Amino acid sequence: MGVVAVLVLQLSLIATILVTQTLAADWGHEIPYEKMGKEKMTRLHFYFHDIITGKNPTAVRVAEAPTTNQSSTLFGALLMVDDPLTEGPEPTSKLVGRAQGMYGFAGQKEMVLIMALSYVFTDDKYNGSTLSVLSRNPITNPVREFSVVGGTGLFRFARGVVDAKTYWVNFTSGNAIVEYNVTVLHY
Repeated sequence: MGVVAVLVLQLSLIATILVTQTLAADWGHEIPYEKMGKEKMTRLHFYFHDIITGKNPTAVRVAEAPTTNQSSTLFGALLMVDDPLTEGPEPTSKLVGRAQGMYGFAGQKEMVLIMALSYVFTDDKYNGSTLSVLSRNPITNPVREFSVVGGTGLFRFARGVVDAKTYWVNFTSGNAIVEYNVTVLHY
């Protein structure tokens, strides 16, 4: 190959690299942090109704390990949920949203869940906004703390904590009502 051909090939390669880098940079850009607006703190209080039995369960087992039913902790069971969130502890209390997602029994020696849930709010100014919770839940502890890892709508860029306290539980059926106090920071 001649010197001119090598130079043309090298220039072509350099041009390709520059064009590729320019195109790659076009799909995203930085925005100054201040333009996101003022950060706010919101506190929410509601009740989570997890109904496993009856005519209209809101949590259903969708998978299990071969040994789940022999396990004292239900290790390996996975449930999908669409649980009501209400203003008060009574099942007939005003509906403020739904907890949708899944939880699995993750402890071999203790009753502990791993939860991936979206709290979808349907009431008043929060209608359509969500909070995402991804956390460990040691369900036999009287009070638990969960991580809020994100949100949408009015809770965009949310981060925070949920303090959960068992309000009522039926150990035979597994049905439970849990009181939630949520503190989130968001924009």
